[in-house]
Amino acid sequence: MNRPRKGPAAVTLKDLAAELGIHVSTVSRVLHSDTDEARGAASPETARRVRELAERRSYSPDPHATSLRTRKTRSIGVIVPRLSDLVLATMYEGVEEAAAESDYSTFVMNSHDRLDEQRVKTEIMLKRRVDGLILGDVHADSALVRDLASRQVPFVLMNRRHPGFPSSTCDDTAGGRLAADHLWSMGHRSVGIIAGEPYASTGLDRTSGFVERWRELGVEIPQSHILPSPFDTAGGRRGGEEILRLGGGVPTSVFAVNDFAAIGAMGAFRAAGLTVGHDIAVVGFNDTSLAAQLPIPLTSVRSPMLEIGRAAVGLLHRVMAGEDVEALRFQPELAVRESSAPGAVESGRALRAG
Repeated sequence: MNRPRKGPAAVTLKDLAAELGIHVSTVSRVLHSDTDEARGAASPETARRVRELAERRSYSPDPHATSLRTRKTRSIGVIVPRLSDLVLATMYEGVEEAAAESDYSTFVMNSHDRLDEQRVKTEIMLKRRVDGLILGDVHADSALVRDLASRQVPFVLMNRRHPGFPSSTCDDTAGGRLAADHLWSMGHRSVGIIAGEPYASTGLDRTSGFVERWRELGVEIPQSHILPSPFDTAGGRRGGEEILRLGGGVPTSVFAVNDFAAIGAMGAFRAAGLTVGHDIAVVGFNDTSLAAQLPIPLTSVRSPMLEIGRAAVGLLHRVMAGEDVEALRFQPELAVRESSAPGAVESGRALRAG
């Protein structure tokens, strides 16, 4: 019977220690310690010899043994509403890249934006002994973050913020103001807002930034023109249909706090016989890869999604090291395209008059 041939046995700490004639604990401290104090247990010359031999003999630590010794798994748990969401998928790509660069692994779970699932998925990850958590689905009224903090679980927030806790996000309020300035500069004075979910800081901040800036420019947006909506095309389409039924006529412009909601609204307007960019202007948020490829390219506030994910890992490392960490806010930019062309103003006014 032919048996598979075994490869050469892996080099162990004991092998290195025996070859160097020093104690195995000294070798372990040199190769595995994270603190200067522990690394100082060996002289610089001894540390140099240990590292050179480890490299020459292709020593690789046993991850299971390392986790037992240090009580660290070098793993990060990530929870998002849905990884099928292109925005969250892009952020997670940044998380995975940055984690790999620091020799950490990641795994991700979907909460479907439900509070009960958030707690269940969090406990599953903690049972797997992750070193820290990145939460991309926090709700404005959630008690979960306070519970985790009281249990001294290292975590940071990503995409959405919660006052008093470290987060990596876009400056969503500034993004809403950018959208307002753009539509105002195009001559619009009437607007409908597809505002997202009322529990998500992204929708709340983007909407408040837009509304505040519109007020500063001289017009108060009626509450009836601010429509909550899920962050998807189906929700955006329903929001667009509601905008078409608003009393006082159809606004000349629409701000949707998410590109997919904007795309859904554009479908509702097209079904009603309106041409986006001519009869009505539309602005989205995030500037996903789809925005520029639509039949009528979408004007969108650009959020640095990949960088937000990468920065979340950096914040988490600092939290795990016991540092005090401030929230990171990335500045948005506006990508102007055909969906908010100036022609929508006069055409929209004609619709209102008709």
